[in-house]
Amino acid sequence: MTGFGQANRSFAGYKVFIDVKSVNHRYSEVSIRMPKEWAVFEDALKKTVLQAVKRGRVDVFVTAEREAASMKSVTVDFALADAYLQASEQLRERYGYAEQIGLKDLLKLPDLVQMRESRVEPDEQLEQELCACLQEAVAGLSDMRRREGAFLEQDIRERLGVLKSIHLELEALAPHVVHEYAAKLTSRIQLLLQEQSPVDEQRLATEIAIFADRCNVDEELTRLKSHFQQCEGLLAEQEPVGRKLDFLIQEMNREVNTIGSKSNHSEPTARVITMKAELEKMREQIQNIE
Repeated sequence: MTGFGQANRSFAGYKVFIDVKSVNHRYSEVSIRMPKEWAVFEDALKKTVLQAVKRGRVDVFVTAEREAASMKSVTVDFALADAYLQASEQLRERYGYAEQIGLKDLLKLPDLVQMRESRVEPDEQLEQELCACLQEAVAGLSDMRRREGAFLEQDIRERLGVLKSIHLELEALAPHVVHEYAAKLTSRIQLLLQEQSPVDEQRLATEIAIFADRCNVDEELTRLKSHFQQCEGLLAEQEPVGRKLDFLIQEMNREVNTIGSKSNHSEPTARVITMKAELEKMREQIQNIE
């Protein structure tokens, strides 16, 4: 399911911003982008995400800004300063210069004063702070995913209701198909034979029995009804059920295809086509469910 969450907090001299977004994916996949010096925390952050997200592609973006008070440090190379001063005295004595070297002159000398970025070494406390910030962002992501999941559940339940209604119609149509076939077969044989010879009632009954057995869909309808009940049960669960629902839809589709292949009548065939269309829409939605 899709979703978005973000969080920010200050720690260890940084202002840290974390954005988390998720998109539909058949499996679980987590991608994290963060400052290179924090790459050691990637596994811990992935585990934090996977504790809340079991299905979908999740992208985590971590950015950090150094706070002004801890950004820079200035150091003086006193050994180099002593060397410069000693060299200046030697030049004065050798060439008779009267000028004295001053502070401004020293500050202009290369490498004497150096400004460096102060760095915070990765440690356990920094990892805990990052994970806590990420948990806050993931909580916002999960809230959005739950709202989307409620809409998806409602849509799937409505389509399941359509399937159950068609299922009842197929149960009612099944015996009529055999009766109609028997009447048509009798009429056709009588038309072909006309008055040449009487219809062999035993042979006719055998042909009708063979047809009835070949087009019998009672087992498929029973299994399909069981799948409907399982689907409703999974929708009521609080644990991730996306993959189970995906498998169940495949089983439903298999039973519907078998019913379609056994059907030799336009009315059941039309209902099978409608069921397959509804199942395909359900399958697409279930790909989004965790």
